Amino acid sequence: MKFTALVKTARVHPTLPKIIGPLQSRFFQHDFVPREPNAKPKRYKYPPFYDPYGPKPPPSEKVVELAERIAALAPEERLQIGPMLKDRLSLPKTQVISTEGMELGSQGGAAAGAGKVEEKVEKTAFDVKLEKFEAAAKIKVIKEVRAFTSLGLKEAKDLVEKVPVVIKQGITKEEANDIIEKIKAAGGVAVME
Repeated sequence: MKFTALVKTARVHPTLPKIIGPLQSRFFQHDFVPREPNAKPKRYKYPPFYDPYGPKPPPSEKVVELAERIAALAPEERLQIGPMLKDRLSLPKTQVISTEGMELGSQGGAAAGAGKVEEKVEKTAFDVKLEKFEAAAKIKVIKEVRAFTSLGLKEAKDLVEKVPVVIKQGITKEEANDIIEKIKAAGGVAVME
Protein backbone atom coordinates (compact mmCIF):
# COMPACT_ATOMS: atom_id res chain seq x y z
CA MET A 1 0.00 0.00 0.00
CA LYS A 2 2.73 2.43 0.97
CA PHE A 3 4.75 1.49 -2.09
CA THR A 4 1.93 2.30 -4.50
CA ALA A 5 1.42 5.65 -2.83
CA LEU A 6 5.10 6.43 -3.31
CA VAL A 7 4.99 5.44 -6.99
CA LYS A 8 1.97 7.64 -7.59
CA THR A 9 3.75 10.69 -6.10
CA ALA A 10 6.90 10.09 -8.14
CA ARG A 11 4.96 9.71 -11.38
CA VAL A 12 6.45 11.59 -14.35
CA HIS A 13 4.43 14.25 -16.05
CA PRO A 14 3.30 12.83 -19.43
CA THR A 15 4.83 15.66 -21.54
CA LEU A 16 8.16 15.81 -19.69
CA PRO A 17 9.84 12.96 -21.67
CA LYS A 18 8.91 14.75 -24.90
CA ILE A 19 10.59 17.96 -23.70
CA ILE A 20 13.78 16.60 -22.13
CA GLY A 21 14.25 13.61 -24.41
CA PRO A 22 14.23 9.86 -23.81
CA LEU A 23 16.12 8.16 -21.00
CA GLN A 24 16.86 11.38 -19.13
CA SER A 25 15.77 11.75 -15.55
CA ARG A 26 15.85 15.18 -13.97
CA PHE A 27 13.75 14.58 -10.89
CA PHE A 28 16.28 15.76 -8.32
CA GLN A 29 17.70 18.79 -10.10
CA HIS A 30 15.99 21.66 -8.38
CA ASP A 31 17.08 24.27 -10.93
CA PHE A 32 16.00 22.36 -14.05
CA VAL A 33 13.68 24.27 -16.34
CA PRO A 34 12.64 22.36 -19.46
CA ARG A 35 13.33 24.29 -22.66
CA GLU A 36 11.10 24.57 -25.64
CA PRO A 37 11.60 21.59 -28.00
CA ASN A 38 11.65 23.79 -31.10
CA ALA A 39 13.91 26.50 -29.64
CA LYS A 40 17.22 27.10 -31.45
CA PRO A 41 20.48 27.33 -29.49
CA LYS A 42 21.84 30.77 -28.70
CA ARG A 43 24.58 32.02 -30.99
CA TYR A 44 27.28 34.12 -29.35
CA LYS A 45 29.32 36.61 -31.32
CA TYR A 46 33.04 35.96 -30.97
CA PRO A 47 35.75 38.47 -31.95
CA PRO A 48 37.71 37.60 -35.12
CA PHE A 49 40.87 37.05 -33.01
CA TYR A 50 41.61 36.79 -29.31
CA ASP A 51 43.42 39.76 -27.78
CA PRO A 52 44.00 39.28 -24.02
CA TYR A 53 44.86 42.97 -23.50
CA GLY A 54 41.70 44.32 -25.11
CA PRO A 55 41.50 47.03 -27.74
CA LYS A 56 44.58 49.21 -28.11
CA PRO A 57 44.55 52.89 -28.95
CA PRO A 58 45.99 53.82 -32.34
CA PRO A 59 49.66 54.94 -32.33
CA SER A 60 50.37 58.65 -32.13
CA GLU A 61 51.59 60.68 -35.09
CA LYS A 62 55.13 60.79 -33.64
CA VAL A 63 55.30 56.99 -33.49
CA VAL A 64 53.99 56.60 -37.04
CA GLU A 65 56.50 59.15 -38.33
CA LEU A 66 59.36 57.45 -36.44
CA ALA A 67 58.40 54.04 -37.86
CA GLU A 68 58.40 55.44 -41.39
CA ARG A 69 61.82 57.04 -40.88
CA ILE A 70 63.26 53.76 -39.53
CA ALA A 71 61.82 51.82 -42.47
CA ALA A 72 63.48 54.25 -44.86
CA LEU A 73 66.96 53.72 -43.36
CA ALA A 74 69.59 51.53 -44.99
CA PRO A 75 69.92 47.99 -43.53
CA GLU A 76 73.34 48.80 -42.02
CA GLU A 77 71.90 51.78 -40.17
CA ARG A 78 68.91 49.75 -38.95
CA LEU A 79 71.30 47.26 -37.33
CA GLN A 80 72.80 50.09 -35.25
CA ILE A 81 69.44 51.13 -33.74
CA GLY A 82 69.14 48.22 -31.29
CA PRO A 83 72.52 48.60 -29.54
CA MET A 84 72.14 52.40 -29.48
CA LEU A 85 68.73 52.18 -27.78
CA LYS A 86 70.08 49.66 -25.26
CA ASP A 87 72.83 52.12 -24.30
CA ARG A 88 70.55 55.17 -24.19
CA LEU A 89 67.78 53.45 -22.20
CA SER A 90 70.24 51.57 -19.93
CA LEU A 91 68.66 48.20 -20.69
CA PRO A 92 70.36 45.11 -19.23
CA LYS A 93 72.54 43.14 -21.61
CA THR A 94 70.99 39.96 -22.92
CA GLN A 95 72.70 36.79 -21.79
CA VAL A 96 73.49 33.95 -24.14
CA ILE A 97 71.70 30.76 -23.19
CA SER A 98 73.95 27.74 -23.35
CA THR A 99 72.65 24.91 -25.51
CA GLU A 100 75.44 22.56 -24.54
CA GLY A 101 74.11 19.07 -24.00
CA MET A 102 70.80 19.78 -25.73
CA GLU A 103 69.98 18.09 -28.98
CA LEU A 104 68.82 20.73 -31.43
CA GLY A 105 67.89 18.39 -34.27
CA SER A 106 66.99 20.12 -37.51
CA GLN A 107 66.77 23.52 -35.80
CA GLY A 108 70.47 23.59 -35.04
CA GLY A 109 71.62 24.75 -38.49
CA ALA A 110 72.83 28.27 -37.70
CA ALA A 111 73.23 27.72 -33.97
CA ALA A 112 75.38 24.62 -34.45
CA GLY A 113 77.74 26.51 -36.77
CA ALA A 114 78.07 29.35 -34.25
CA GLY A 115 78.97 26.89 -31.48
CA LYS A 116 81.98 25.61 -33.42
CA VAL A 117 83.41 29.12 -33.77
CA GLU A 118 83.65 29.57 -29.98
CA GLU A 119 87.03 29.10 -28.36
CA LYS A 120 87.66 25.79 -26.66
CA VAL A 121 87.03 25.96 -22.94
CA GLU A 122 89.96 24.80 -20.87
CA LYS A 123 89.23 21.61 -18.96
CA THR A 124 89.20 22.01 -15.18
CA ALA A 125 88.03 18.60 -13.93
CA PHE A 126 90.10 15.51 -14.66
CA ASP A 127 89.78 11.76 -14.12
CA VAL A 128 92.60 9.40 -13.13
CA LYS A 129 92.54 6.00 -14.83
CA LEU A 130 94.59 3.03 -13.66
CA GLU A 131 95.91 1.36 -16.82
CA LYS A 132 98.02 -1.51 -15.44
CA PHE A 133 100.25 -2.56 -12.58
CA GLU A 134 102.98 -5.08 -11.84
CA ALA A 135 101.78 -8.31 -10.25
CA ALA A 136 104.36 -8.02 -7.44
CA ALA A 137 103.20 -4.46 -6.63
CA LYS A 138 99.48 -5.25 -6.40
CA ILE A 139 99.27 -4.79 -2.62
CA LYS A 140 101.10 -1.43 -2.77
CA VAL A 141 98.76 -0.19 -5.52
CA ILE A 142 95.72 -1.26 -3.46
CA LYS A 143 97.07 0.67 -0.46
CA GLU A 144 97.61 3.79 -2.59
CA VAL A 145 94.10 3.52 -4.06
CA ARG A 146 92.68 3.27 -0.51
CA ALA A 147 94.74 6.31 0.52
CA PHE A 148 93.07 8.76 -1.87
CA THR A 149 89.62 7.12 -2.08
CA SER A 150 87.19 6.38 0.73
CA LEU A 151 87.01 2.68 -0.15
CA GLY A 152 87.53 -0.24 2.15
CA LEU A 153 90.10 -2.97 1.55
CA LYS A 154 87.78 -5.31 -0.37
CA GLU A 155 86.31 -2.50 -2.54
CA ALA A 156 89.78 -1.16 -3.36
CA LYS A 157 90.99 -4.67 -4.24
CA ASP A 158 87.99 -5.25 -6.54
CA LEU A 159 88.55 -1.86 -8.17
CA VAL A 160 92.24 -2.51 -8.84
CA GLU A 161 91.50 -5.96 -10.29
CA LYS A 162 89.17 -4.41 -12.91
CA VAL A 163 92.09 -2.74 -14.72
CA PRO A 164 91.78 -0.53 -16.78
CA VAL A 165 89.42 1.47 -14.55
CA VAL A 166 88.80 5.09 -13.53
CA ILE A 167 89.78 5.37 -9.88
CA LYS A 168 89.15 9.07 -9.19
CA GLN A 169 86.85 11.51 -11.01
CA GLY A 170 86.37 15.27 -11.16
CA ILE A 171 89.62 16.42 -9.55
CA THR A 172 92.01 19.25 -10.35
CA LYS A 173 95.07 18.83 -12.53
CA GLU A 174 97.44 19.14 -9.55
CA GLU A 175 95.62 16.45 -7.57
CA ALA A 176 95.56 14.16 -10.61
CA ASN A 177 99.32 14.57 -11.19
CA ASP A 178 99.96 13.87 -7.48
CA ILE A 179 97.90 10.65 -7.60
CA ILE A 180 99.62 9.51 -10.81
CA GLU A 181 103.04 10.00 -9.19
CA LYS A 182 102.02 7.99 -6.09
CA ILE A 183 100.68 5.11 -8.19
CA LYS A 184 103.83 5.17 -10.33
CA ALA A 185 105.98 4.96 -7.19
CA ALA A 186 103.87 2.00 -5.98
CA GLY A 187 104.43 0.11 -9.27
CA GLY A 188 101.33 0.96 -11.31
CA VAL A 189 100.63 2.96 -14.44
CA ALA A 190 97.91 5.63 -14.33
CA VAL A 191 96.88 8.26 -16.84
CA MET A 192 94.93 11.50 -16.65
CA GLU A 193 91.81 11.87 -18.83
